[in-house]
Amino acid sequence: VFGKDITLLLILNNLASDRKTVKVDMSASTVLYTRRAVTEILKATTSVDLGSKQGKHIRLKIPYSYYGKYLTTDKRIQVTALCEVLHRQGLKLLVEKTIILEDTNIIIKMPRRVVVNKAVTLEISYANPLPEPVSRCVLLVTLMNQQVKIHLARLAPRERSKIYFEFTPRKSGPLQLQVDFSCDKFSHVKGFVTIAVAPA
Repeated sequence: VFGKDITLLLILNNLASDRKTVKVDMSASTVLYTRRAVTEILKATTSVDLGSKQGKHIRLKIPYSYYGKYLTTDKRIQVTALCEVLHRQGLKLLVEKTIILEDTNIIIKMPRRVVVNKAVTLEISYANPLPEPVSRCVLLVTLMNQQVKIHLARLAPRERSKIYFEFTPRKSGPLQLQVDFSCDKFSHVKGFVTIAVAPA
């Protein structure tokens, strides 16, 4: 989840009966959705001795403080591990994983029944998932082809807050509400809901 430390596990298994030493070069970079690297955030090298038919785990931790300010709006991190069996020329294995960090910031609550020409009040809850305060918070609400920009108070670390938003639907059928939350430390955290508007 965005704002939390990331922990990964690399599992190495020696399927042969002879002992092996494996050198592992690990790196992590923030990337765009096209997989183009933006910034390298972690580099580490370790070596592991594997006995006959033995397996071992290598734990890799990427703290939020390493990736937070380098993350793009795609919220993707590419992790690679190049595993080389020493004293066995040319025996290498590349392991790659792309992590897409999830947002759990926006929660939209609405009444069970929404009717044409009757005022509706929605509860929009938003949060700061980071271990540091955020300021310049803005909520952009898009509904019925109109946008409303709401300036919000700063949020303490891990703080959740909410606002109430009122509107009156003018026709029946499905209506999509979209919420976009931005601040000085991250941007474009989105939430949306489809509202079924009943005839009067």
